[in-house]
Amino acid sequence: MAATSFVVAMHTDTRLQLIHDWLADDVALEPYKLAPASADASFRRYFRATTAQRSLIVMDAPPDKEDTGPFLHVRALLADCDVHVPKVFATDTARGLLLLEDLGDQPLLAALDAGADPAPLYDDALKALASIQVRGLRAMHELPEYDEAVLRRELALMPEWFCTHHLQWPLTDAQQRLIADAEDFLVQQILAMPQVFVHRDYHSRNLMITPTRSPGIIDFQDALRGPAPYDVVSLLKDCYVQWPRRRIEDWVGEFRKQVRKRLGAGTDLCAANDIEYMRWLDLVGLQRHLKVLGIFARLFWRDGKRGYLKDLPRTLDYVIDASYRFTELRPFAQFAEQVFAARLPAANDFALQARIE
Repeated sequence: MAATSFVVAMHTDTRLQLIHDWLADDVALEPYKLAPASADASFRRYFRATTAQRSLIVMDAPPDKEDTGPFLHVRALLADCDVHVPKVFATDTARGLLLLEDLGDQPLLAALDAGADPAPLYDDALKALASIQVRGLRAMHELPEYDEAVLRRELALMPEWFCTHHLQWPLTDAQQRLIADAEDFLVQQILAMPQVFVHRDYHSRNLMITPTRSPGIIDFQDALRGPAPYDVVSLLKDCYVQWPRRRIEDWVGEFRKQVRKRLGAGTDLCAANDIEYMRWLDLVGLQRHLKVLGIFARLFWRDGKRGYLKDLPRTLDYVIDASYRFTELRPFAQFAEQVFAARLPAANDFALQARIE
């Protein structure tokens, strides 16, 4: 069996042993070294298999917890949109194993942290997204719809996990109605927007800087057919990096030009003007960031993943800022500012201490 570059007791990780057996016996991969590449917010894990000639990625998706089918299906749809998604070299869907092209180890976020100029990186990311939205207009009908049930299921995560578990703030009946009214307004507005192919997590951790055809796009298996601004707001109001409003507006203007250039000026995918599109962006972003508040809290309290707590304040800032931009949401904005923002620092401190102890 090939040597590994990290030490693991095989009897404690049966999936790792399975990967070695698969690479050696079924794939017949040339001598390799295996090392952890990354993990995500699900049960999936990724390993880098390095040979003398190349580097590959092994996706480990335990079939009792994850299904590789959506990944493979969406990957094929995105490849037809002429964007850079990882090639697939071997599959064992029954055992939840995929051997993929290695898109490198520098996500957009790492490049930004290292001081890279954001302008060309975001230009590439927005051009790729425009290609997905335009070339994917037919393919999007092969995806499930981002319908009212999905929107409301996502919104329900915030009261349960962020309010009750993380802030330890039991909502009164009046506060529950306030949140419900805000959710009703958001859902109504979002469902009226034009639909496109939605990656659903198109942000700085899932866009890899590659030597050619950058960015490489990963983590797309949850794609849906949904509101046109969703991926744009995921990128420009990223939960992991924040940009000034003016810069976001400039990027939105460039993105709309890209879409209109491909489809013609009369398309409704990019709204009548930049102002209307920014309104869409704020509404969809608010729904997304409310969901993320719940997801990040759940990742900590249920799954023991500490790293997301530091991103809660930024995500909450987006929620408050967007809510204040709509008269219908101002009561909710005031509540979020007076309760959520006031309690979050102490809640984060308590959570970290509680997990340490």
